Amino acid sequence: MTENFRLLMIGAMYENGGNTSHRFLDGHPQLFVYPFESQPGTKYVNDYLNSMYPLKYRWPTFALEATPEQDYKAIIDEEGKVRARTPNVSKFRHMPMDFNDDDRMAKYVAHIKKTGRSRANNMAAFYKATFEAWKDYKRTGKEQMYVGYSPIITVDANKILDDLSEAHFLHIVRNPWSAYADTKKRPVPLSLQHYMLGWTMNQYYALIFKEKYPDRFHIVRTEDVMADPKKTLGELCKKMGLEIADSLATPSWNGEPLKEVYPWGTIRTATTEANIATAHELSADEQLEIQVLANQYLKVFNYENILSNVPVRV
Repeated sequence: MTENFRLLMIGAMYENGGNTSHRFLDGHPQLFVYPFESQPGTKYVNDYLNSMYPLKYRWPTFALEATPEQDYKAIIDEEGKVRARTPNVSKFRHMPMDFNDDDRMAKYVAHIKKTGRSRANNMAAFYKATFEAWKDYKRTGKEQMYVGYSPIITVDANKILDDLSEAHFLHIVRNPWSAYADTKKRPVPLSLQHYMLGWTMNQYYALIFKEKYPDRFHIVRTEDVMADPKKTLGELCKKMGLEIADSLATPSWNGEPLKEVYPWGTIRTATTEANIATAHELSADEQLEIQVLANQYLKVFNYENILSNVPVRV
C-alpha cells in the first residue's frame, strides 16, 4: 500500500548541515517538508550501533504485538511532540503552528486501518498525518513528495530505500573541522575522538549505499549548498523529477524566510565565509588531529586543502 508514497529522507552527522539543506528545501512548492527533525526512531531499535547513536535518530523498529496507537506513541519524534504538547518549553515556541498531536495520532490510526501495520506503512502514515493535522500549513496544491530529516540516519538508508520503493535518500557531508568546531558549542559536546568516529562512520555508510542505490542515494556537500543552494539542491530536485524552484535560494520554515537557520541547527549563517571561519576556531592541534582521523575521506569529498594551515599527508 506504500508503493506510491514518495519520501526524501535527509541524513547527516551532527553539525554537518542537514538542518541547513532541510530549511532550503522547505519552501519548494512540490514538497511537504517536515517542520523539525522528524526523529522517527523507537526504543525497540537494537543493534550494534546503539551505543554510538541515539535511538530517536534511527529508522524505527515496532513491537509485533502493538496496536496502531502504540506504534504512534513509540515514535520518539521529540521536537515535534514537544512543540505540540508543551510549546512553552520548545525551542521553536516563537514560530506559529496550529498543530495538535492527538489529532495527528487519530489521522495516523485512520491511515493504518486502511493499509495495515508495517514499518513502511507506519512511516507513510506518520508523514501524511503530520500535514493533515497541521492546520496553518501553507499548501500550494502541487505537493507530491514528503521530506524528513534525522541526524545520522544515513546508517539506516538501506532500510529506508528497501522499505519504500519510491523513496530517495540525501546524505549531507560537511568538512570535519567546521563540523567539530560547531559541535564544541553544545552544552555537553562530544570529545573529538567520539565525534570523529561518528563522522567517519556516516561517510563509510554513505559511500557504500551510494554504490548500492546509485539512482536513489544522493550525496551533497554543505559547502556546495552554501555556495549556491538553488543550483546544488536544484540538481537533486531534477533527479527526482521535481522543478528547480526559486525558493531553493532561501532557507525558510512553513514558507516564511529565515534570517538564520538557528535554532534548527547550530549553523547560524549559511555562507562559505562563515563556514571557513568556523573551522579556524579550532586550535592547530585539533585541526591536525581531525586531519589524521578523517584522512581517508578528505580526498573523496575534496576537503584535502580546505584549510591552508592543515598539512596534507601523503
